[in-house]
Order: sequence, then C-alpha cells, then structure tokens
Amino acid sequence: MPSTMNGGGKTPPSTQAIFEDALAKLPDGYVDGYFDGRPWGVTVKRSEDRKRTWLYGEELSGTDIVSFNLYRLAGPRSILKPCEMSSAKVIEFVRGFEPSPAKAAFRP
Repeated sequence: MPSTMNGGGKTPPSTQAIFEDALAKLPDGYVDGYFDGRPWGVTVKRSEDRKRTWLYGEELSGTDIVSFNLYRLAGPRSILKPCEMSSAKVIEFVRGFEPSPAKAAFRP
C-alpha cells in the first residue's frame, strides 16, 4: 500500500512513530500529570541498554490503569506488549498524557 503524503510532499509520521516520540519525552521515574482531564501518576523505567521501556500509570481519582512494555528490536523495529489491555488504549494514553510542570514528584 503506498504511503500518504502531506501538502509539503513529506510522508506524515506513523502512529507508532508518534507514540514512540511521546514516550521518549516522558522522564524516567515517577511523574504526576493529566490524561483526558483526569489526574494520573505514571512511572517509567528504561533498561540500561534502552532496549526495554516499562510504563505503569494509575488514574489518581479513579480505578483506571495503563501498563505495558516496549521492546526495541534490531533496526528501527519495536514490539509493544500491553498488559491485559489493547494497544490502542496504550497508544492513546501515551500520546495524550501531559506531565505536570515539575519533572518528577517525590514518592515515598
């Protein structure tokens, strides 16, 4: 299937590329923020070799969670492994999560 070009003659980034870019912008450790107008607490851990990223998020005013591992393979490929939820939910969350201005909050 041919790729779609935008008005500038460039191919727009894929959903996966947008997701991975948003994930890369999240700090390691714990951060508070908002998704869909609700407060969330999110923890991100990356392996030393940067080949695995783990994220766990909890809605602070409710019961919703988001959890997944992202594995980087050789070359530009990666595999998203959501934990008992859809990939679409994970991608929507990472793309829409807005961390609070403070980089990370202390969590005892």
